[in-house]
Amino acid sequence: MTALDPAAPTPGALVVHTAADHALSPDARAAIAAGVPASTRRAYATDWRAFTAWCHVAGRLPLPATAETVAEYVTHLTTAPSARTGRPLAPPTIERALAAIRTTHHTADVPVPQTKAARKILSGYRMRLALAHDVAARPRKADPALPDSLRAMLATLDRARLAGQRDAVLLLLGYGCAARVSELAALDIADVRETPEGLLVTIYRRKLKKFTECKVGYGTNPATCPVRAVRALLEAMAARGRTNGPLLVRIDRHGHAGVQIRRAGRPVGDPSGRMTPDAVLDVVTRTAAAAGLEGRWTGHSLRRGFATAARRAGKTLERIGRHGGWADNSTALLGYLDDADDWTDNPVVGL
Repeated sequence: MTALDPAAPTPGALVVHTAADHALSPDARAAIAAGVPASTRRAYATDWRAFTAWCHVAGRLPLPATAETVAEYVTHLTTAPSARTGRPLAPPTIERALAAIRTTHHTADVPVPQTKAARKILSGYRMRLALAHDVAARPRKADPALPDSLRAMLATLDRARLAGQRDAVLLLLGYGCAARVSELAALDIADVRETPEGLLVTIYRRKLKKFTECKVGYGTNPATCPVRAVRALLEAMAARGRTNGPLLVRIDRHGHAGVQIRRAGRPVGDPSGRMTPDAVLDVVTRTAAAAGLEGRWTGHSLRRGFATAARRAGKTLERIGRHGGWADNSTALLGYLDDADDWTDNPVVGL
């Protein structure tokens, strides 16, 4: 003890932690889980169920699992056909399964199994796929929604109807803000403000864990102008009595906004009518298909399209990253810029 603080230990005194020092309350565990995106939690839960089912058949203990059990499971995943595709899982999916196993052990406060052997098996699997020229060895990237593609997607919408107006805003803000689908779904009407220069969008960047203000100007073509699209949607929503709450809401086939969904007589989904990130993704995929666009179209297509088009237009890395909510020196953003520079700044040209 010291004169300043009688309860403080004297310098050099042995400090011994008790079980209480290492304990986490149920509230603290719930708060930690809430810090993981819902989509990741769902994916990890699916991966964990698959692992425990395999352990049950193999006569192994899933929790706590041994390094040998994890290595055997990864071997199984690299050879067993999945129920969905009839092929073994792709390397990124197996990586996620490993992350799910480790995360579940962390959450349960039990020793986390070593994954060194499992990762060597996965590395060898990647090499086999590459040497066999298997498409699973190549990274699966979403096609970028470049301006021509975006215009084609917008042209498929019936903007005389509320659903078409909503989907136009979804596409244009997703592109103009380089937003993830979860960030789009989280937008409220109060987050989008029209100014003389354009839209000021307050958007929560989940990876940065902070709000940013994204400025989206007027478009030269009224059909692809995000400001006019937002204005039209807000006017249509106000006419239906919706002047606050979520910006992007569920709309039924009769044009009713924010309707409550029921399954087996029980309400499901956000009671405010907010679209889910999966529903936002479906709009991107559906409009790309309606426009006859080939390739892989996901919610990330809008974000990739913005970064690629901005780079081709000569915008700097710093301006692109700050506008789109990328972390400084983001490897994902650098990958998009490489795609944009492959032809416009090709090192072979001129040699």
